[in-house]
Amino acid sequence: MRVFSSRLQWDSQPNPLSILLAEKRRSGAAILDLTESNPTRAGLEYPGGELLAALADSRSLLYDPDPRGLLAAREAVSGYYAQRGVEAPASRILLTASTSEAYSYLFKLLADPGDEILVPRPSYPLFDYLAAMESVRVVQYPLRYDGVWHIDLDALAGAVTPRTRAIVVVNPNNPTGSYLKRTEWERLQSFGLPILSDEVFSDFAFVPGPMRVATLAGQSNALTFSMSGLSKIAGLPQMKLGWIVAGGPGHAAALEGLEWIADTFLSVATPVQWALARTLAASAAVQGQIRQRTRANLEHLLACAAGNPCRCLNTEGGWYAILEMPRIRTEEEWALGLLADSDVLVQPGFFYDFEAEAFLVLSLLTPPAIFAEGVRRILDSAGRPS
Repeated sequence: MRVFSSRLQWDSQPNPLSILLAEKRRSGAAILDLTESNPTRAGLEYPGGELLAALADSRSLLYDPDPRGLLAAREAVSGYYAQRGVEAPASRILLTASTSEAYSYLFKLLADPGDEILVPRPSYPLFDYLAAMESVRVVQYPLRYDGVWHIDLDALAGAVTPRTRAIVVVNPNNPTGSYLKRTEWERLQSFGLPILSDEVFSDFAFVPGPMRVATLAGQSNALTFSMSGLSKIAGLPQMKLGWIVAGGPGHAAALEGLEWIADTFLSVATPVQWALARTLAASAAVQGQIRQRTRANLEHLLACAAGNPCRCLNTEGGWYAILEMPRIRTEEEWALGLLADSDVLVQPGFFYDFEAEAFLVLSLLTPPAIFAEGVRRILDSAGRPS
């Protein structure tokens, strides 16, 4: 007799890379970790005094919950967008504890069990789990690379069925770093489906791009839900505050439904809401450090890879870079070999559902000295005879 929900029937066995990593660490090996995505462990300098003082607001002692989030906090989010030239009034904003929770709310709002959500491939490998927890089915649509990444709009159109309830775009995508383009956005609006736009890396562009759509938080011809939060824009995942900005036709009714869902959980802590305005103001220094580091690491990687059998794929923003390795080995063989022989930890492309071989994903958030030495060992390995 089954005891637990079928939504929890996932393979919990460790993969070969995690098994080897555990063995290496037990042996005392000095691992060069090029997968670090936690900004609080990346050697950044935080304005600790200001952040901690913001959390000491005496108003946090009173519990007076608002399902959409405290007005002062929503106005702080509105101000964040205003600084970027986007009108997103507090009335269109709903706070969540994270972007993952925002997805959960939106899947509840838009889909019944067995309905379908379209998500990009390659992309962050969390959608399957988030959708399964809501009894929703994920259907992937491809991103293609021809020197730049773009949405295969014809394939996306072919993936739409009567049970499709929404299209997810990650802008810029993780790990490809590709922003949504204006031509893509025009076509997406024509599908007549709600658009869920994950914009947590939107502030981290490497170079300007006039054809990019930085955010969908403004008004549009489609029902849209823009998501972001402190985890990336302030480098503070532990603060547990994100948000949804609803826009387009039907957004008022959507917000009413989201308010009912949020009122069931009331998950956003009061102290972080009162601290939000000061936290966003203080985040500029952390954002600057992250931009400087990711850009410098990317430039170093591009310079080192020139003339090497590896190819660094074009990336427009975000915290990651993709190396295309010689296809003399599989991605898994490359990742395992680099860890076994060179003490370098990277992620293989299939972790992100890359359709072809052989790609490795590197975090540009890695401290520069570790990143440079790790890249050197990767490229040395790629240049050796097999």
